[in-house]
Formats: sequence, structure tokens, C-alpha cells
Amino acid sequence: MLRRLAVVALVLLLCGCSAVQLGYRNADTFLRWQANAYFDFEGEQSDELDRRIAGFLGWHRARALPQYVKLLEDATARSARGVSREDLVWGYDAVRAQVREGLRAAARESAPLLDRLAPAQVAHLERRLEEDNRKFAKDFLAGTPEDRRKRRLKRNIERLEDWVGMLSEAQVERVRAYSDRAPPTEAMRDRERRRRQSEFVAMLRARESGRRLADWAANWEGGREPQYAAAVKAQVAAYFDLLLDLDRTLTAGQREHLVRHMRGYAEDFAALHRADGARGEAK
Repeated sequence: MLRRLAVVALVLLLCGCSAVQLGYRNADTFLRWQANAYFDFEGEQSDELDRRIAGFLGWHRARALPQYVKLLEDATARSARGVSREDLVWGYDAVRAQVREGLRAAARESAPLLDRLAPAQVAHLERRLEEDNRKFAKDFLAGTPEDRRKRRLKRNIERLEDWVGMLSEAQVERVRAYSDRAPPTEAMRDRERRRRQSEFVAMLRARESGRRLADWAANWEGGREPQYAAAVKAQVAAYFDLLLDLDRTLTAGQREHLVRHMRGYAEDFAALHRADGARGEAK
């Protein structure tokens, strides 16, 4: 739940480019809906929730959007010339740094409200998290290992085609080979999700969000079982190998599609930041 509050604009990167500005301008409505779905706020809590969402989004517009623009502009230039492993490591680390900063900001803003949740609201959260876990199991754990490999392949192809356009048959085979080799992490990921959920609920019950939430949220890898941590590291390295391999096979049209896509996001976030500055000057 907290990560949804923190990375709302990064999630918008998965949307169509023309949807970014519309989605971002309605982020307050989305976050309010999400928060109420998990915590069932009412009365004065709802008013405070609105103020805290406004505070987080104000920080995000002023601090995060300019960093997104710079990140995307740099990534566009690197993609246009062809990426190296150093470029991929840079991008991976840069996005993770943005997520951590956003999580800390969201935690600082939300902690005072979370520390005053009633027991019934914490119980409501637990029921909603269990619904999420059932959906995760359906999407990622159900079926045979072959079923899961097919779903993994489909997700990878769709994600890549969002960025570079239609893949050729040879490129799809490269993605298939990666999906077949990638270590299966779904069951470990499920255990990790449940562990983090339990820690979050315990923190809420102890009313320790103000003291612990920011560090806990930003250090999402802390406490992972060693086998899962190693599998994630191997998976990232293998995905980098795939991206480098695909980059060497991109047609001129695919590279143009990628560069245009990334440049469009940078322009959208720059426009949102300029609009926020204009609103500030008008006040």
C-alpha cells in the first residue's frame, strides 16, 4: 500500500505516454481511493488524508518531477546511441534511488495518520492484504511450472513491446530463452510479500510508524531470505544480458520508437512541473 503512494508517477511510466499528464493530474483521486480501500478512513481522518495526500504530491511535483525529467533525458540519450551494461546499471540504480526517496517522503507524510488507526482499521487492512495475496497467487503461482513460464514470457514480451514496438520472431526467441533460464522466484516473492506485510501490520499495531516507517519502507530489501536475495540478483543480471542482446538487434524503427517513447515521457513530466510552477506563481 505505502509503495503505491510513493511511486505513483513511476507507475504511470507503464501507461501510454498520452495518459501520463491525465493520470498524474488525477493522482490525488487515485491515492484517496487506494488509501480508503486499505484503511477505510472516515470523518476527520478523511480530511486529514486529503491534506496529507496534497502534501505528498506537492513534494513530488517540486522535488521528484525534475529528477524524473533529467533521468529520462539522460536515458533517452543513452538509448539513442545504444546501451552498455554500465548504462543499465546506472538506470537501475537511479530508479531505485527515486523509489527510496519517494517512499521516505510518503512515510513521513502518512506516519502521523497511520499511528492513530483504530484496531478495526488495522483488521480491515489485513483482510485487504489477504485479498491481494490471493490475487498474487492466481496471477503468479497457479498452474504448472510450464504455465508459469508461459505467463512470465507473455509479461516480458508485452513489457518490451511497450518500449520498442513489435518484436521480431528472432527477438521473441531471445526473450523465450531468458524466460526459460530465469530462476523461478514467484514462491519466494510470495513469502517475502507476506513477511513485509506482517512487519507493517505489527508496526501499525504498536503505533511505531512515526519512528520506524521511513527507514523500513526505504529498506525494502532488508531481512530477505538469502536464497531469494541471490535469486533476485541473478535475475537482474540475466535481464541485463537480455536487454544488451536485444539492443544489438534493434532495427532503426524500433530504436526510434524507444527514443520517441522515452522523450515523450520526459516532455510530459517537464510540462507537469512547469504547470505546477505556474500555479505557484499565480497564488
